[in-house]
Amino acid sequence: MTHLLGPGGRDAVAVLLVGDELLLGTVQDTNGAWLARSCTAAGLRTVAVQVVPDVQDRITDAVLRAVAQAGSVVVSGGIGPTSDDLTREALAAACGCALVRDEPAAAAIEAWLAGLGRTAGPAVLRMARRPECAEMIVNPAGSAPGVRLVLADAVVYAVPGVPAELQSMVESRVLPDIVRRAALRAPTLSRTVEVALLGESAVTALLNDVEAAVAADPTAELAYLARPAHVTVRVSVRDTPQAAASRLQGYILAVRDALGEYVIGEEGTTLAQAVVESLAERRQTVATAESLTGGGVAREITTVPGASAVLRGGVVAYASDLKTSMLGVPPDLLVDPGAVSAVVAGQMASGVKRVTGADWAVATTGVAGPEAVGSHPPGEVYIAVAGPAGTVTRRLRLPGERARVRRMSTAHALDLLRRQLATDVAGAGSPAPRESAAGPNR
Repeated sequence: MTHLLGPGGRDAVAVLLVGDELLLGTVQDTNGAWLARSCTAAGLRTVAVQVVPDVQDRITDAVLRAVAQAGSVVVSGGIGPTSDDLTREALAAACGCALVRDEPAAAAIEAWLAGLGRTAGPAVLRMARRPECAEMIVNPAGSAPGVRLVLADAVVYAVPGVPAELQSMVESRVLPDIVRRAALRAPTLSRTVEVALLGESAVTALLNDVEAAVAADPTAELAYLARPAHVTVRVSVRDTPQAAASRLQGYILAVRDALGEYVIGEEGTTLAQAVVESLAERRQTVATAESLTGGGVAREITTVPGASAVLRGGVVAYASDLKTSMLGVPPDLLVDPGAVSAVVAGQMASGVKRVTGADWAVATTGVAGPEAVGSHPPGEVYIAVAGPAGTVTRRLRLPGERARVRRMSTAHALDLLRRQLATDVAGAGSPAPRESAAGPNR
């Protein structure tokens, strides 16, 4: 078993993201997260991720600070052809040497552009410059070459900020070089378990025994990422490949066992993916009837590749009269108990199932807010699933603003369908109780 090389060791990587657009929020960063994941998977430690403006002195200062805390520094961005691309100048200042033209790099840039039917002008050929003490990194996916520079006890790698180019260069040149220098023999293997509609504190409570086991294991780590209606549990183990894989499998099985019915899958699986995959395996279809979610359930399903094989269609029946004319809800039920009720949700699901010929149907009705509707407060929601064995409804009380109520209603509707599919697959053969209450963490 290989232990960490320590703070500032060769297994430590600092990431610098250069660009005013990242600080202004006009462009969302994806490079930092990708680089951190890639480093972790390679058995490296990401010790810092920092965003730096397009200011030469600020980039230079950030690089000098980074080499003091990491054995490798990856700089993303600022090596293009425009006047605000200043990473090369900043690196030259950091090492105290001049910029020189790299003739092989210039020839490669000209050849790349010639293949596109373009000519390399003076501005583009700025990208062929490098600090005199540095070497170029070939860019297999674009025209801008990268830079590799030894500075103090660290190596700095400057790569383009374009995600496809960055990823190609990091995978082909940068990561192999860092791993070789670090002489790593024990990679870090990670897997995630995806959890639906359970708060982060509830997840950690259920994983108390797993937490204790991981805490006693210096080579293992347990981490959480909470998002609306979804918590990701990541388990990482650092050991020789075979040992890490075996021990990681043991931890994952323990996590799944502790979380039980709340687990929707692994490695980024969403509620919609779980539903689509389950329906596809059974060669069955689904339809939606939506009021307050306004098509949100159908929209989530269609984000999944292959949804066309399972989604028959959907009806957004926002107005009460459309619930009758399009879905066959009896008019008297829209008066008493009213459109915001379990019975109407059930009728909507049964109606769209009948109209579309789907095997399953999901329905939503309720009050998203911000104002109450009659005696129904914001957040009072009813969902229903109609399937081969009957119709199941749920009553929800969802706190929060209008957007959150609609988002959570969509998640609850998909989760109810997921659970009913699992019950049916298990051979239960009969629907769950007709109505039950569910709180915001259900």
